[in-house]
Amino acid sequence: MMKIGELGKRITLLQITTTIDENGFARDAEAELATVWAAVSNLHGKEYFAAKAVQAESTVKFTIRYRSGITTNMKIRFQDRLFNIIDIDDIKYRKKYLEIKALEVLLSGQN
Repeated sequence: MMKIGELGKRITLLQITTTIDENGFARDAEAELATVWAAVSNLHGKEYFAAKAVQAESTVKFTIRYRSGITTNMKIRFQDRLFNIIDIDDIKYRKKYLEIKALEVLLSGQN
């Protein structure tokens, strides 16, 4: 059972929208949806080895209070790092907490 005091880090949920610029090119724009408290941890055990098998060693797990509307099209900003959301789990379908797995966006932007 998660204790509310364990949510000690601030993360920002980002909504990504695609717009067309004046030259006709698609551009992604980030809009801050919300800044929330989270527990942040690296994967370990079975989760770590499963991620390592697909070379996703920069996968991080964020646990936040339940919030509707979060999708895998969004990103998370944490400590000046950017993460693509890859999985969202409403823990035990209780609508109390969400466990979000996210892959760090590397400087080359390949993730």
